[in-house]
Amino acid sequence: MPALAQSGPYAPVMLVNERAVTEFELEQRIRFLTLLRVPGDPEAEAMKGLIEDRLRQEATKRAGITPTKAQIAAGMAEFAGRANLDTEQFLAAIAQGGVEPESFRDFVAAGIGWRQLVRDRFAQRVVISEAEVDRALSVPAQRGSGPRVLLSEIIIPNGSASAETQALATELSETIRSEGDFARAAAQHSAAASRAQGGKLGWIPLTNLPAQARPVIAGMRNGQVSPPIPLGNAIAIFQLRGVQQGGDIDPRNITVDYAQYLIPGGRGPAALAEAERVRGEVDTCDDLYRVASGKPAEWLTRETRALPQVPSDIAAELSRLDDRESSIALVRGDALVFLMLCKRSATIDLAAVDPAAASAPASEGVPAIDPELGFGAGPSRAQVRDELFNQRLSGLADGWLAELRANARIRTP
Repeated sequence: MPALAQSGPYAPVMLVNERAVTEFELEQRIRFLTLLRVPGDPEAEAMKGLIEDRLRQEATKRAGITPTKAQIAAGMAEFAGRANLDTEQFLAAIAQGGVEPESFRDFVAAGIGWRQLVRDRFAQRVVISEAEVDRALSVPAQRGSGPRVLLSEIIIPNGSASAETQALATELSETIRSEGDFARAAAQHSAAASRAQGGKLGWIPLTNLPAQARPVIAGMRNGQVSPPIPLGNAIAIFQLRGVQQGGDIDPRNITVDYAQYLIPGGRGPAALAEAERVRGEVDTCDDLYRVASGKPAEWLTRETRALPQVPSDIAAELSRLDDRESSIALVRGDALVFLMLCKRSATIDLAAVDPAAASAPASEGVPAIDPELGFGAGPSRAQVRDELFNQRLSGLADGWLAELRANARIRTP
């Protein structure tokens, strides 16, 4: 190493498997973390992050992974968006704190390559079950509680022309100035069903939004338009119209899946005995189909409804039950009702889209409605599964990084 590099700002302060972390990099990272107000000691956190970046870079290099310029630009835009800024605005802001653009770029690039490597290495090992999705959507998981937000949305499908989609989303984010502007843009560019209302949604829990959108929305002021937020198969832009601070889960955001099995004989001894026999045979609502086999079809009904739409007598009984528990307190005519709660969820299933509207030819340049896009009725099961998948993947990545660090040769020069 030249003498100037050994004694100047590019002098190594740490070696990670003989790859140098320089004084300049450490100083830049300290300034960056200070600007971001990252908790903890800035110098210690900066050194920890740079060591881990070297380990990530070494692993991605071995795998032959090099992030493209477009990927890095998109990553920089996404990170800047967390502060409700575009990339140029973010670079200008950190420059005031002495952080060079190249330092920010290197920080983002290390993360992009690592995420691709982690997905390639672990994705096939991560399987999210239907039961895990059910638990994530359950009332005990508290999805649907806490702050609520009043939003408008533009959801742009992110197909093969992803660069053009990103450019369009950025242009809309930077040029929309009013609710009217937003509504017109939603009608022209959004593939969510809400475009018929100019993108307007009712009050929704902040937890119904994807994880990457929550901190962005939480930091916005009324009337503000978010930067583009990547959603995988789409890019979202939101406009905040109001905030409510917290509270329990709104009953309108609770869905119940329940079954009613009718037993002839009212509350007579034979009917009560049959109800106890059925209770002993079933563990889930699906088991009731076996019990009802060969019986008249009207004896067994199963419905999924938003809680306010459930008849009051049934709702009262369901309120006393946990999932897979049953009640025999109700009677319909001369039949005893074996009522079973199949599942209670904390978000409403995605509202059905009129098939004719979804399949109708769109105007030129207007995307077709995709019923899987949009957040008006809460996240779909697919969106929750993606969230759980990413959480699991993150845990595996953290474990692997800890293993790489434990096996690395890390020393001061």
